[in-house]
Amino acid sequence: MMSTVIKAENLSKLYYLGGVKHNSLRDTVMGFVSHPTFSRQKDELWALRDVSFSLEEGETLGIIGNNGAGKSTLLKILSRITKPTGGTAELHGRVGSLLEVGTGFHNELTGRENIFLNGAILGMKRAEIERQFDEIVAFSEIEKFLDTPVKHYSSGMYMRLAFAVAAHLEPEILIVDEVLAVGDVAFQKKCLNKMKDVS
Repeated sequence: MMSTVIKAENLSKLYYLGGVKHNSLRDTVMGFVSHPTFSRQKDELWALRDVSFSLEEGETLGIIGNNGAGKSTLLKILSRITKPTGGTAELHGRVGSLLEVGTGFHNELTGRENIFLNGAILGMKRAEIERQFDEIVAFSEIEKFLDTPVKHYSSGMYMRLAFAVAAHLEPEILIVDEVLAVGDVAFQKKCLNKMKDVS
């Protein structure tokens, strides 16, 4: 029997956009003078509103929408990076997330050092990273640059290394944003095949 690995109920995320609704500096100053408790008016932006879905073990979900539709916000909530304004998200299983190129990397450290750093951030134990180290390096195809600080990597190299670490976490849930758009077509196919293996 399949079990539910992600269950989102009425997920909502509200952002407040700072902005004083005055036409002139004089109006702003007068607002402060005449109302000592004057506060900035804020525009509201609902990135998500009442989003509900569930995923069973082995299922794959793609989220499609225009820029600003809330796709990345939803993935950040599921990855526990951002808290929702309302609703709940339950995840059952080990989560690996790859949302932005280089997240969890330190620019001054080498690729080798960042494998251990990023692996630890993702929840891998040192022994687990050591056991999978050669596979991670081979998958990333950056062997020649392994001992180079990642600040000298291209965005494609960053993505290769970050994906390789996240994919070898052996996650039960893998959350990936648009980072694969950075790589070349052959590496994108390689990543998609790896994601199929994970699912």
